[in-house]
Amino acid sequence: MVASSELQPEALDWQGRPLRCQDCPHEDIHAEGRCDLGAVCVADRRYRRIDNFFRRNAELAARYLSHPYFEVRVLAAKHASVFVLPSLMADPEPDVRAMVASRLPLPRVSALRSDPDPGVRIAVANRLEGSALVTLLADEDYRVRVVAARRAPPDALVYSMRDPESEVRRAVARRLDPAALVRMAGDADPLVRVIVAERLPLARLTLLREDPDMRVRFAVAERAAGSDLEVLANDPVPEIAELAMSRLKRA
Repeated sequence: MVASSELQPEALDWQGRPLRCQDCPHEDIHAEGRCDLGAVCVADRRYRRIDNFFRRNAELAARYLSHPYFEVRVLAAKHASVFVLPSLMADPEPDVRAMVASRLPLPRVSALRSDPDPGVRIAVANRLEGSALVTLLADEDYRVRVVAARRAPPDALVYSMRDPESEVRRAVARRLDPAALVRMAGDADPLVRVIVAERLPLARLTLLREDPDMRVRFAVAERAAGSDLEVLANDPVPEIAELAMSRLKRA
């Protein structure tokens, strides 16, 4: 049987050079069992090994906030005190700034709303609350808009009902006030219309009972009543007709 240590990838630093404990400034930590070459090492190039080091030695994280290897800075920012993180808000690496955005106190996070990297703005959108998210509903990157649409106040989502990206509109349809959903019943994306059919007030389902997409009509058949069900009982898709008929019989 091969020893588990033999299965581990070689211990190399971020420049591809072999690592030796003799060259490390943390020999005292090694003697205490708080680091382990090939598994728990801040000098290693592997993310997990660096993270393991800071998990065991969080008090050392602040020393590494200016390390030349960006993965070290990312993980140092993950474990360091939030009081030292503002110095990294202008870090050249977006992953570092995103980590900072995920940990900074909320009053400081807003400063990164206009960061040039969408990954950082996504991290910001995941932190901000209430009206602070409204400006991100107009972000140039749809991924930022999706996160904002999932978290912004529902009454602010009317501005995103016509977003050019269907994934954003689906997020809007899931959270928009049901009374306003009627304005999305004619959306070009059938997956948006399915969500509308699942949430639209029953009295307005008539708008979708003859939708060209069978998935939308099926969603209507699951909720509709009265004349809407009677129409769907004659649907050309057998599964929809059977569902409508069975619900009519139970009514």
